[in-house]
Amino acid sequence: MKFNKLYMLAMLVALPQALGAQEAWDLRKCIDHALENNLTVKSGEVSVQQSEVDLNTAKNSRLPDLAASAGQNFSFGRGLSESNTYVNTNTASTSFSLGSSINVFNGFRTNRTIKMDALNLEAATADLEKARDDIRVQVTRAYVQILYDMEILQVAERQVSIDSVQVERLRAMLENGKASPSELAQQEAALGQSRLTATQARNTLNLSVLDLAQLLELPSPSGFSIVVPEIPDCQALPGAGPEEIYASAVAVRPAVKAEQFRLEAADMNIRIARSSLYPSLTLNGGIGSNFYKSNGYESADFWGQMKNNFSQYVGLSLNIPIFARLSTRNSIRSAALSRTRQMIQLESVRKSLYKEIQQAWYNAVASGAKLSSCTDALDSAEKSFELMAARYENGKASITEFNDSKNNVMKAQSDLAQARFENLFQIKLLDFYAGAEISL
Repeated sequence: MKFNKLYMLAMLVALPQALGAQEAWDLRKCIDHALENNLTVKSGEVSVQQSEVDLNTAKNSRLPDLAASAGQNFSFGRGLSESNTYVNTNTASTSFSLGSSINVFNGFRTNRTIKMDALNLEAATADLEKARDDIRVQVTRAYVQILYDMEILQVAERQVSIDSVQVERLRAMLENGKASPSELAQQEAALGQSRLTATQARNTLNLSVLDLAQLLELPSPSGFSIVVPEIPDCQALPGAGPEEIYASAVAVRPAVKAEQFRLEAADMNIRIARSSLYPSLTLNGGIGSNFYKSNGYESADFWGQMKNNFSQYVGLSLNIPIFARLSTRNSIRSAALSRTRQMIQLESVRKSLYKEIQQAWYNAVASGAKLSSCTDALDSAEKSFELMAARYENGKASITEFNDSKNNVMKAQSDLAQARFENLFQIKLLDFYAGAEISL
């Protein structure tokens, strides 16, 4: 890798310009910022708050209600007088009342509704954690993509440096009559292609930085850059296989837990529907008074009537369902169908999780094997390039052969970078499924 060292200084200068970096963020800072500012996560937090309100409403339904009312009526023409006879006169009446009622028994509906809303709150909380996990994975993927694009840009910039050196060398040789104009033109074309490749790599890197900045809800990627961590050449596979990782993940992943809570809530919803089969008993009571005045007739003063007409009441109301046009039966059947649908959804989420873990496992295995092959291919390509460069320096190889050998090195470097960062992400994804935090 001698030629790599010749141009490292140029890359150290060029790369910060490509990123416009001022302050570097590590992966942990990126994830924390995304969890705090991402709109999907904020929407999940609102859903949790709404579930908390629903649960609080259900709990408070156990309390008695209390309502006050006041009424003022005017009657013209024939009406009921204070002596309870009908006379042709104008009358006015004022009434006040205060009443309260409480459910004594409603077929356990209240308790079951509270339990169902508590389960819905657990499901919303699990949904929020799933949204956070999704953001963690997305940020990590975007972060690793930037690392990959940075390495590809380094490869492209090194090729530009190599081609630039060769162009200057051929110009000097042309002046001394040791090279032909066609050789110089061919190398200048190769330099132009290398610069185009570097420009494309730089644009790809800028777009990757933009993607991560948007995930973080940053107003602009300007001034944003990431820390480049020390990454081993090859990541070790987890000790557990995909089945063992799945067995651990299915018990803790929030996506599965959310659907399990919803299944329990669906069970409770069936019991709530069955509550309508039971009679309901309500206790109610209240106080009230009224004032009555009829034109042309003397009546007691306001406070006197209010005192004399003051009344209190208490009572029980029993409602026994006999026939509700089969609506109760259909409500129970609908709740049972909703539970069946939820069971299917839970099984679907479990299978999707198992599929994701299997895919991550086999991708990790494949990328590890590819990494080993690419390492050997790069070593061979670099040795071949060194020999070809020596032959070219001695005039025993053409410029075409030199460029072909150089391009083989560039391709081997790109393949190795792709395999290395794919292996890195898949291994970290497996660790995440197994319960570890994502870190580089």
